[in-house]
Formats: sequence, C-alpha cells, structure tokens
Amino acid sequence: MTPAVRCVLETSLYVEDLERSARFYQQLFGFERLLDEERLCALNVEGGQVLLLFKKGASRRPGNTPEGSVPSHDGAGELHLAFGVALEDVDLWKQKLYENGIAIESLVHWQSGGTSIYFRDPDNHSVELASPGTWTIY
Repeated sequence: MTPAVRCVLETSLYVEDLERSARFYQQLFGFERLLDEERLCALNVEGGQVLLLFKKGASRRPGNTPEGSVPSHDGAGELHLAFGVALEDVDLWKQKLYENGIAIESLVHWQSGGTSIYFRDPDNHSVELASPGTWTIY
C-alpha cells in the first residue's frame, strides 16, 4: 500500500533579484513573508502552501541548519506555476494586473468551463491564474 500524499506544500522559483521578486509577489498577491535569508524568501500562499523564491545559484551547496542539512538544488530557464482563483474573480484579476502595469500574455477559456490568465513575473516565469474548470479535478 502506498502512503498518501496530502498536497504540494512548496513550489520553488529561481530568481535573479530576490528582493524584486519577493516584492512583486507580495504586492500583487498580498503573500506574507515567512522567512527571509540571503539565498531565499519563503512566501505564504493562502491554503497552507509556500512559494519559495531562491536566488539563482545560491543553493548549489547543501544548506546547513540547526535542524539538519537541506540538499543542494538550483534551476534555470523560464518556469511555470499556477495559482487557483475563483471564477467570479477573473475580471477582478484582469483589472488588478492592468492597474499594476502587468501585461496579460494569454487568456484561455477552457471547454470545461475554466479560465486561465497568463502573465510574466520579473524573471520571465510564466504565471497562471486558473479558475475551477481548468482541470477535471479542479
């Protein structure tokens, strides 16, 4: 029997300017900072999830903490992540992006009833706001 996995707890992005990226996600989404270090910033995403912003190249060696060693990792390129939003808030999000000078790269109305708004963060990562109906499970 396979033990259950409860959720995706952390999602990581690798960024050039840690403070710039943290401010972007805080100002746009209102995410609270959970942890600030030289190599990373952890942001609280509503629903008990964490967005980890790592300075590119700063985690190529294990991170030693009083609790133990965190294995090395790093990433490059333009990555993708999606945040779930309510269908009734899609127009509000479009307005918020416009007010913040953030260009909508694509708007998709899925056959299953969901809507996705795609835009780029300061490191050119593809960010999606996805309403229910985007996936059969959501």
